[in-house]
Amino acid sequence: QVQLVESGGGLVQPGGSLRLSCAASGSIYSINTMGWYRQAPGKQRELVATMASGGSPNYADSVKGRFTISRDNAKNTVYLQMNSLKPEDTAVYYCNAGGLRLRIWSSGDDYWGQGTQVTVSS
Repeated sequence: QVQLVESGGGLVQPGGSLRLSCAASGSIYSINTMGWYRQAPGKQRELVATMASGGSPNYADSVKGRFTISRDNAKNTVYLQMNSLKPEDTAVYYCNAGGLRLRIWSSGDDYWGQGTQVTVSS
């Protein structure tokens, strides 16, 4: 059974920083893409940043230059360093593992974490 466990959310003042972590556990053969999405109250879930295995990062325009995604493939872990946070960054942040294969012959499936709250407020 695969689990994605997120950590690092919390309350921060505008201009502050937070670092989110997400570790995928279980009998995993490979993960194609790992990334972060967020959902603010009353809004749809949106992409924040993703990174394919061995690929370049992909960012939403709203976070470019402020957020940095990184990935440790050996640990099946993805990180999101968030700097210069704004009130509009307030949301529940979800970790995603896309194209996750349990065996070499398995098809890839998507998995989601439970979400971690990020609140930017003075």
